Amino acid sequence: MSLLLVTLPPGPPGSYAYATSTDGQTLAAHGSAGAALLPPAGRGVEVVAVAAATQLSWQRVTLPRGVGPGSPRLRATLAGLLEEQLLDDPAELHFALEPGAAAGGPAWVAVCGKAWLAEHLGALDAAGRPVSRIVPELHPRTGAARLFVTGEPERPWLLFSGDGVPGAQALPFTPDTLALLKGSADAELLAEPAVAELAERALARPAAIHPPAWRLLEASRSPWELAQFDLARDGRARAAKRLGALWRDFVHAPAWRPARWGTALLLLANLAGLNAWAWQTRQELAARRAQVNDALTQTFPQVKVVVDAPVQMAREVAALRRATGAASARDLEPMLSALGQAAPAAAAAPSAIEFSAGALRLKGAQMASGPLAEASQRLRPLGYQLQADADGLLLRQEDTP
Repeated sequence: MSLLLVTLPPGPPGSYAYATSTDGQTLAAHGSAGAALLPPAGRGVEVVAVAAATQLSWQRVTLPRGVGPGSPRLRATLAGLLEEQLLDDPAELHFALEPGAAAGGPAWVAVCGKAWLAEHLGALDAAGRPVSRIVPELHPRTGAARLFVTGEPERPWLLFSGDGVPGAQALPFTPDTLALLKGSADAELLAEPAVAELAERALARPAAIHPPAWRLLEASRSPWELAQFDLARDGRARAAKRLGALWRDFVHAPAWRPARWGTALLLLANLAGLNAWAWQTRQELAARRAQVNDALTQTFPQVKVVVDAPVQMAREVAALRRATGAASARDLEPMLSALGQAAPAAAAAPSAIEFSAGALRLKGAQMASGPLAEASQRLRPLGYQLQADADGLLLRQEDTP
């Protein structure tokens, strides 16, 4: 599944910076366009909206016991917990809870304008680019602090997060902001090409160039999902897109490389095991076939070519029986003898007997269902089947059609 990444900028819908990727790891294209002119988002394309860092604020709360993700009281609870920390009416704001948050524990909450977010989502939906996920451009993270200078030389911004940073901060890149970075001398410094020189001069150290499109791709890997509560996207469609994204990450993401190698080795081991088992089975079948063939040629030396040993064995035994005059189980006398031993004495005597090789029909003979089943059960070990038909009873060898 490929990606269409769209930045949700400050202000009303207009021009959107975008990037595309076929594997979630490398960029295919990027640019800027209105909603209707963005790359198409048909089947197999996941549209991910990236909320600008300048539009989000981050608040730390402790969830009450009994109120966690999925709770119907979560939205109202967050509004109550954050009411004194927010400048705007909570009803006009959109909240998103940190992934993995649990009832009774601390959690980060992303806050942004509900009208701003809904307006952009509506514009993209109307343009045929429905958003599957909404992720933040920057989110709270652990690990070494990282500074990112973005924007234009006239209006640069500083984005920073990591250990020692309260949440994720997006501040104007000014001397006052630089004064807050005194303890961040070891922080990684990245900058967009347009403001790289400005960042290096202000911070007196080199900056790694990081194009805006790469930041979109990095943001798409965020575990955050801002589409919550009344702005949650369609559950079934989003689940399908999410499964596609997980498969894409499994196939292409470097973090999944050990799992891919492990899966490949497991499949190869199973394939090798199946081949070994099949080879062993073929060897056993060949050995048994050789034993049957040897039994045929040793018993009947006149057989020089073995084509189908069981059939040839039966043919030779029948010929030998005919030559010696011995009766077979398909002859009349053995069949009458077996029937006389198995049938109860109370069975009605037949009015006529018809015989063909392996089939004996007793016309007029009658037998109740119980004694018939009992007699058939006794005859089965002898290789015979007894059943009633319209004329009487029919006794035949089980392999005789």
